[in-house]
Amino acid sequence: MTEVPVQAAEATNGDAQTALGERLRAIRLLRRRTLKEVAGAAGFSESFLSQLERGRSSASIASLQRLASALGVEVSDLFATDDLSRPRVLRRNARQLVAWGELGRKALLTPKPFHSLEVVAAQFDPGGSTGDEPYTHGDSEEILLVIAGRVHVQLGTEINELETGDSITYQSSTPHRVSNAGDETAEVIFVISPPSY
Repeated sequence: MTEVPVQAAEATNGDAQTALGERLRAIRLLRRRTLKEVAGAAGFSESFLSQLERGRSSASIASLQRLASALGVEVSDLFATDDLSRPRVLRRNARQLVAWGELGRKALLTPKPFHSLEVVAAQFDPGGSTGDEPYTHGDSEEILLVIAGRVHVQLGTEINELETGDSITYQSSTPHRVSNAGDETAEVIFVISPPSY
């Protein structure tokens, strides 16, 4: 087994702490949140978060989980190495689709964490929907645009029928449900600002 000199190990740990701190600060600024807001939401002191962002303190996994939750990201996002400000092309066939509701699939098109909006592409097979019941998430502004097919968008008790090219706007705090109203696959885009998924 190769031994790592103590000074080299300390330098590596210091570099990792600095990188984590810089990433944490970048995400907080992209979310337009103050030190005080994030520290309060995570249950930490402002000074602890400031030290963490400057690479002068370390945090446990539990602490990072609380910080990630306060920022609306996954813990893994705190360790990602991508440049948040650099343009990124995402090819349609490279989308990471996940199952959603009944006979539905969705893919996040915006990288996490993104500045002030979230874009989700979704497909619903005939008979598919976001689920049996309307749902809510946060209190964001949301736009749904129908790319292909025909869908019903339930907002509270009201049902709106939309066809290709139609769009609808609503607050994400309004109970909503989307279902395929046709006999072909329906494709829609959700734009949510600020991100609340």
